[in-house]
Amino acid sequence: MARFSLNPLLLLGRPGARALVRSLPLSLFLLFLAVFPVLVKKPYPVHMGVILFLAVLQGSAWNVIGGYAGQYSVGHAAYFGAGAYTVVLLLERLHLAPWFGLPFAMVSAVAVALLVGSITFRLRGPYFVLASIAVAEIIRLAALYFRGLTHGAEGFVVAEAPTLHLLGATVSFAGKRPFYYLTLLLAAAAVAASRAVLRSRLGYSLLAIREDQDAAHSLGIDLSKNKMIALVISAALTGLAGAVFAGFSRFVDPTSAFGLDVSVQMVLVAILGGIGTVEGPVIGAFLLVPLDEVLRNPRGLVTVGLLPTGSALVAFIQRYLSQAHLLVYGLLLVLVILFAPEGVAGLLRRFGFRRPGTPPESSPAP
Repeated sequence: MARFSLNPLLLLGRPGARALVRSLPLSLFLLFLAVFPVLVKKPYPVHMGVILFLAVLQGSAWNVIGGYAGQYSVGHAAYFGAGAYTVVLLLERLHLAPWFGLPFAMVSAVAVALLVGSITFRLRGPYFVLASIAVAEIIRLAALYFRGLTHGAEGFVVAEAPTLHLLGATVSFAGKRPFYYLTLLLAAAAVAASRAVLRSRLGYSLLAIREDQDAAHSLGIDLSKNKMIALVISAALTGLAGAVFAGFSRFVDPTSAFGLDVSVQMVLVAILGGIGTVEGPVIGAFLLVPLDEVLRNPRGLVTVGLLPTGSALVAFIQRYLSQAHLLVYGLLLVLVILFAPEGVAGLLRRFGFRRPGTPPESSPAP
């Protein structure tokens, strides 16, 4: 009788096995994120996780229009704020629970995007950037002016969301842990959607538009249609992030919803990680969010035990840098553009850590 020996190394050469090996680190990372709230005892790290996943969601959303299509919008706060205020107003006026208001938040963000896109897509380059900033600022000022609808600068204090009853299960949103898992799920869905867009016919059209709009138009690509579709996808995801943020923070005002720093953070997350790549916003969020939290709340380092009570570093940040996050954003953006125009993902590819199946030219040229 013939005897057969099975060599495990030969199995790794098969396409299915290779795909399994490549996906193993990602699976382990997602598993770690899933059990993280169980491992930690303090609420602050879970709070940080929610903010981080929201940043991944927003960065991936912006990347669809900014990274793939090359339309560098700095006015995405308009869609973020539209989603946040929609959920709050539905809860305030119609007593509709926030989770039922999420689809309406996405619809309102898309409606704003259709209006904004019909105006700003007639412009290119720096004129488009300035127009996007102007539109978001106009909406912020309108939110301040129409006090009867938006409460003006006072904003809304969001009531605690009622318990969700779904398929026989009950989910209470009183703590941070439910928001952690919700935002983790939404961030993973946004990354998957971003990947799907990039590999679709729409994605190839957007990449062509990014590289040369006139050449893309000469090839029969409908510039307005494709850019509008990308903006609708981007705005829907951004509005969803705004709605979840409103429920998590339980406070919404024109500055936190429509402020320029909201838009700048989305752009910086994508640029820092690697604009035009699927993994770029994830990398950028994991780098930028901890830095932002340290600048805004340096005592968080004491809370998690990284620094002792009465630390001189915490006192220095509180005194000189607590209100300087926009300045730090600007300096960081300049450094990235000068020394790493393809972001951290580009640096990793440069040193041989390119993800298999990703073409070297997937990022826009500096």
